[in-house]
Amino acid sequence: MPFAIRILKIIGSIFLLLVAALFGASFIADTEFETERSIVIDKPIAEVFEYVRYLENQYEYSVWGSIDPDLKKEFRGTDGTVGFLSAWEGNEEAGSGEQEIIAISEGERIDYELRFFEPFESTALSFMETEEVDENSTRVTWGMSGSFSRPMNAILLFMDLESAIGDDYERGLNNLKELLENRETSNHEQGSD
Repeated sequence: MPFAIRILKIIGSIFLLLVAALFGASFIADTEFETERSIVIDKPIAEVFEYVRYLENQYEYSVWGSIDPDLKKEFRGTDGTVGFLSAWEGNEEAGSGEQEIIAISEGERIDYELRFFEPFESTALSFMETEEVDENSTRVTWGMSGSFSRPMNAILLFMDLESAIGDDYERGLNNLKELLENRETSNHEQGSD
């Protein structure tokens, strides 16, 4: 019996050391993260902004829209306006959450609030910005910022969130570039397939 008690004490001590290390790491790790990526699209700014302002269109170019082919989507409000909400529920990789348009600066920027429910709860801010390069080219910048409370922020020591999200934004922007540059110029095509 004394041997079993010693083993339990060792296991308990190791567990306490791991908890203490995680807690200590939370004071070393940043609590905030930020990422953004840009691309130049060979289309006029008015056409680009008119397409990206509609949240439903993100499912056409965002990599997250293709993670789960059976993704359940729900839309509330008037797309392209402040207050419009896009909610999703998917497989383990897609998780569930919602994105809401919280501000629009006409022809320049759209701000969103992202609320994730699964696989874990968190909130982040995202934006899409358009800037005229010349009359036939537009720079699109897609970014996100957020924070983790302690001790959850220790995850930032083990995961490069800036690269992970940034890489997804980069692939999404490449999809957007291809989509817009290969389609005919037309009037508003909200949620077109």
